Amino acid sequence: MTSNPDSSVPNITHRPRRLRRIPALRRMVKETNLSVNDLIYPLFVMEGEGKKVEITSMPGCYRYTPDLLLEEIAAVAQLGINAIALFPVISESKKDDTGSESYNPEGLVQQTVQAIKQAVPQIVVITDVALDPFTTHGHDGLIDENGTILNDPTVEVLVKMALSQAESGADMVAPSDMMDGRIGAIRKALDAEGYINVGILAYSAKYASAYYGPFRDALDSAPKFGDKKTYQMDAGNAREALKETFLDIAEGADIVMVKPALAYLDIIHQIRSETNLPVAAYNVSGEYAMIKAAAQQGWIDEKQVMLETLLSIKRAGADLILTYFAKEVAMILG
Repeated sequence: MTSNPDSSVPNITHRPRRLRRIPALRRMVKETNLSVNDLIYPLFVMEGEGKKVEITSMPGCYRYTPDLLLEEIAAVAQLGINAIALFPVISESKKDDTGSESYNPEGLVQQTVQAIKQAVPQIVVITDVALDPFTTHGHDGLIDENGTILNDPTVEVLVKMALSQAESGADMVAPSDMMDGRIGAIRKALDAEGYINVGILAYSAKYASAYYGPFRDALDSAPKFGDKKTYQMDAGNAREALKETFLDIAEGADIVMVKPALAYLDIIHQIRSETNLPVAAYNVSGEYAMIKAAAQQGWIDEKQVMLETLLSIKRAGADLILTYFAKEVAMILG
C-alpha cells in the first residue's frame, strides 16, 4: 500500500534527513569513525618504585614509577591500544645546561624502554627527543651566554639522544624540539648505526602554544626564562606549517604531526591534503584539561564532548591522535 502524498506537502526532491532517520542508517553513512587503532597514549614516568602521583592540572593522568607504568601499559595493551608515547620526569639533580642525562644509557628513559619491551613486547614505544626535561633552564636546546637557543649544537645532542633511545629498544623516536635539520641528522645517524627500522614521528608543525601549561606541570619542564617562540611556530602561520612539514618529509620523517590539535584543525587538514604520509595530531594537555574541568563543574557531558573532540581531529585529516583520553576512549569503544 502506498501513501497518498498530501497536496500541501512541498515538492522537495532532496531530503538529506532520510539518511538520518534511524541509528542504523546513520551508522551506515557515517563518513568518519573513531577507532582504538587511531590512538597513541602519552604516559609520564618518574624514578622510584610503587608510586603513582596524579597530576593536579590533568585529572586522571599520573606520573608512574617504572613498575607501575608497566602495569598501566599492560592494561591498555589489553584494551587494544597499539602505541604509547613516553615522557620522563627528571630529578633536578640530574639536569644540567647541556641535557647530558638525555643520552645516558642507564637513564630513566632508556631503562624504562628496555623494561617495556621486555614486559609488553607488542606495544609500540615512541620516545620523545627534546632537551627540555633534562636541562636546568627548561629549553629544548642548548643556550649561549646571551640566552640564545643554539640550533646546530643542539642537533648534535638530539642525535645522541635518539641513538640512545634506539639502542634501548624504542620503535620510534619523536623529535619535538623544532630545531632546523634535526630529522635529517637523526635519520642519517640511525641508519649509519644499523637502526634502519626505527621510525621517526616528526613534530613537524609544533606551535608556540598556551595550551601546553598542564604538560609542563607534569614534567616540571617550563622554561626558566623567556619563551619558546624562536623555535616553535607562530600561531598565525599556516604556510610555514607546510614548509616545515615538507622539509621533515624530505629529511626522512615516517609520520608528520601537528601540535596542538584542536585549535589547529585547519593545519591538520592542509597537511593531510598535501602528503601521503600518515598524519598525527596531538590532543594536548590544555585541551584535555579544559574538558575535564568543565565536566567537573557539570557544564558538559564529558564522554560526548571527548568523543566529539577526537572525532573532529580525525575528520580534519589525522590518521593518529596522541591523547590523554586514549584509555577512556578504548574502554568505550571496546
